[in-house]
Amino acid sequence: MAQADAQQREVFFSGRVQGVGFRYTARSIARGFDVRGFVKNLSDGRVQVVVEGTPAETDAFLAALKSEMRHYIVDQHEVSRAASGRFAGFEVRF
Repeated sequence: MAQADAQQREVFFSGRVQGVGFRYTARSIARGFDVRGFVKNLSDGRVQVVVEGTPAETDAFLAALKSEMRHYIVDQHEVSRAASGRFAGFEVRF
């Protein structure tokens, strides 16, 4: 992934998104894309996903994740910004 082409997307998912394998599904799906970042459960019941990659890769990853977990997602809030380049891979954080 070329840093100049990279973007960061931070998405907060709400609904019944904890206790349904959301984090591990996100990590598994991320393996199929050239993306880096993390997924984490938040204390307020939401799940946070921070993903970096090219716009095409981040779009495709998030579309695949949203499709797979669509039955659990009620709402989402998304912010885009320049990539930080600080992630080596995609991981589950606790």
